[in-house]
Amino acid sequence: MKFKKVNKINIIETRVRSFIEDIQHPKQKKKLNINDLEFQLRKLMDDYYEMEGYSLFYEAIQSLQDEGQLTPIHNHQYNGKTPSLPLYFWVNVKPHTGKWDRLEMMKLSDRFDFSFYERHPEWQTKEEWSRVKNVYAFLQSSGERETVSLEERSLELFGHEKFLQDVISFPDGKGFLTRIGVSEEQLKVVRYGEPFVFWMKQGKEIKDIQRVLIVENLSFFHSSIQLLESDLLDYEPELIIYGEGTKIERSFSFFYRIFPAKSYLFYYAGDLDAAGYGIMTRLIEKYPECCIQPALKIYRKMLECLDQRNDQKSGQHQNLKYRDAFFRWFTEKEQELLMQLWRENKRIPQEVLTIETWRRWM
Repeated sequence: MKFKKVNKINIIETRVRSFIEDIQHPKQKKKLNINDLEFQLRKLMDDYYEMEGYSLFYEAIQSLQDEGQLTPIHNHQYNGKTPSLPLYFWVNVKPHTGKWDRLEMMKLSDRFDFSFYERHPEWQTKEEWSRVKNVYAFLQSSGERETVSLEERSLELFGHEKFLQDVISFPDGKGFLTRIGVSEEQLKVVRYGEPFVFWMKQGKEIKDIQRVLIVENLSFFHSSIQLLESDLLDYEPELIIYGEGTKIERSFSFFYRIFPAKSYLFYYAGDLDAAGYGIMTRLIEKYPECCIQPALKIYRKMLECLDQRNDQKSGQHQNLKYRDAFFRWFTEKEQELLMQLWRENKRIPQEVLTIETWRRWM
């Protein structure tokens, strides 16, 4: 029995230590909710309660605290168990286990500037050195390599497709290329825009497209198709794109992977709310070379449906810069209505525009 208990202590402590090591950062400490950690542990172990898992968990946390890996946050909040633990701990920075070999650094200095690592020796970790060597090996033969997606190259060089993008799961990935002074172009990668759903007017060809309407919501996308095919849609676009909320900000660049590079007129129509103002404004800011403007005729129809306004969605950031930039497109009288909505914390969803309501403007 004694051997069995020791074995189970090792299982609990090993899993806890593994989790802590995964989230440790070489430069900044992280806040940890101890109940969240125990919950993850319980999900992994079917016999957690039978083996008196919490007492073993408690001992593991105490050991990590004694070693200086964890520091309790004393704010009078506890985990509600016996014996109790502070609810929050700091996960301290990953211990520095020695500097890189200077001779090895010199061998790679024809490609990299190691000045950052000289100033910040805490980044001279075994894992970072492995990444540096992988990139060096790639650059040695990059002239023979094809351009691929950022995710594909990230998987090849760093073992995970999200290493350079997911800063929460891979904090070391944030700024890695900056630290070694390598550009995405040198890695021969491209950031692909996300595909989007679109509808081309029947009888039109790609070469015929001049006016494009982007709509925020799926319901109005389908209504727009019906209106377009009945020759009743404002601006008479040859193409309608389903923006899918904020996704259009990431997917807009995909447009030029499908359609030829030329001048287009892009009209955007979304909800009359804080989020919609932000999407519209950021599109214009991010793609200044494109002619993007709000679909004023459609927004004016929405303003006539003021009686169908509802509450702003909770959690929306009410950015005054985006609001003012959006309002400037409208007349003074229309701006007064928009400001009224803003002050009342109300919005007009795009769904007020249906095939039925559209009849009032026919």
